[in-house]
Amino acid sequence: MPSYRAFNWGNITFLTLSPIAAFVSVGLYIYHQGLHPADLLSFWFLLLFTGLAITAGYHRYYSHRSYECHPVMQVFYLLFGAAALQTSVLHWASDHRFHHRFVDHEGDPYNITKGFFWAHMGWIFYKDIPPRSLENVPDLKADRLVMWQHRYHLPLGIGVGFILPFLIGIAFGRPWGGFLWGGLLRVVLGHHGTFLINSAGHYTGRQLYTDTDSSRGTSWLAFVTLGEGYHNFHHAFPGDYRNGVLRCDWDPTKWWIWGLSRIGLTWRLHRVPARSIQRAQMRMKHRQDLPLLEQKSRQGREV
Repeated sequence: MPSYRAFNWGNITFLTLSPIAAFVSVGLYIYHQGLHPADLLSFWFLLLFTGLAITAGYHRYYSHRSYECHPVMQVFYLLFGAAALQTSVLHWASDHRFHHRFVDHEGDPYNITKGFFWAHMGWIFYKDIPPRSLENVPDLKADRLVMWQHRYHLPLGIGVGFILPFLIGIAFGRPWGGFLWGGLLRVVLGHHGTFLINSAGHYTGRQLYTDTDSSRGTSWLAFVTLGEGYHNFHHAFPGDYRNGVLRCDWDPTKWWIWGLSRIGLTWRLHRVPARSIQRAQMRMKHRQDLPLLEQKSRQGREV
């Protein structure tokens, strides 16, 4: 464990100023140049692809190995994951594995018991001295593609995350529109979508599968995070490639992974047996109904 934490002024500066820069600059650009479909095209294209690179790639593939995928998809995840500007997959997956191992306790990087802001982004304002061990990602350290991305994630992130939307904008005669919408604004919204899983996903919602930790599930959070909002299910069954286990659950990431399996780009999709899920639901229902039954029993004795 780290001896102490020091301020990470680079992260503090970027995470504090980028939202201000994004909304002010986009607002000024719309005021002077109007809004063009090409701006929205760049925004949604980059937001979707970087989002899937985080949810399907960084999270469900690299952190939990909930399925296997073709090297083509691995390259996609590493390039667009870098463009999300959420550090390299090596560090991201290591932090996330520590989160599951020590959830709600010391050792959990984004421990919700330290407050909503800490879990949301406060923990990124610090760096560990000495650096946190990467002992929990030996599989990733042995992956040459992962280590390549780890070495070059910043230039890759700038190239895919900012130069690419700038080039898309050039194609429509609006280079700075592409840069601002598909680059800066997209990065800010992508950051806080991911951060909400660590904060709101442990703060509000229902516990339908486990109450051994603070994780909760909410459909609104799933809607803004490509299906990651069913966080209580994920903590109960972290190896499942699905977060929204019901057919009606909004989980575009599981549809993406399943769809790729139809064309041979993903395989060995891990699903928790239905009976295990049902047992967890029944156990939680019993635990939640027990206080009500005890209250009714006491009232009966009083009468």
